[in-house]
Amino acid sequence: MASTTTATAAAAAAAGRFPCLAAPATRPASAGRLLPAQQQQHWAGVSVSVPVVAAPRPSQRRWTPGVAYATAATGKSVHDFTVKDIDGKDISLSKFKGRALLIVNVASQCGLTTTNYTELSHLYEKYKTQGFEILAFPCNQFGAQEPGSNPQIKQFACTRFKAEFPIFDKVDVNGPNTAPIYKFLKSSAGGFLGDLVKWNFEKFLVDKNGKVIERYPPTTSPFQIEKDIQKLLAA
Repeated sequence: MASTTTATAAAAAAAGRFPCLAAPATRPASAGRLLPAQQQQHWAGVSVSVPVVAAPRPSQRRWTPGVAYATAATGKSVHDFTVKDIDGKDISLSKFKGRALLIVNVASQCGLTTTNYTELSHLYEKYKTQGFEILAFPCNQFGAQEPGSNPQIKQFACTRFKAEFPIFDKVDVNGPNTAPIYKFLKSSAGGFLGDLVKWNFEKFLVDKNGKVIERYPPTTSPFQIEKDIQKLLAA
């Protein structure tokens, strides 16, 4: 009897944790398309180059123009915020205390979608038992490349990429309706364009105490962050 109760409780916990336990559905036909010409021109028109490198550790910090580095976070921590998950349920981020976090604004129809979702899923599977979490926040502010409803976004991530990391409610990351969690992230780690999130798949690395320690531009792939994740998990 006890073993049956334990198994039932474990299954219920898993259902709340992983977004991919829902039945799969058909992915959007336009998923994975390349950036429209005008958006490619936007990237080409940025006057500051964005080298794809991991941020140096604090002990060897040498600031390089064009790289989005973090500044020291003060005041609140990520754990002070409550957000809605992809199913509309309130989730206190305090549940992630003691875990290293990679927070990413995601989109289903971006030229960066396949690489990022694939590598994020790989890293999550590799490190989730070591105290690592990925928090994905869909956002439709960049080229309208996340136009679907929350159920469509969830089904896409699960069907194509088997994503098991938490996915949250669609949010704004810039502008007057910026989600409070993103106001905090940006104020904790200013990038080369100031507080603006530049595009889909910008990444914030958060330590076990909920403090932002690194920020990476969209062109930095998840695999390029792996060594920083390893060091954070070992701390």
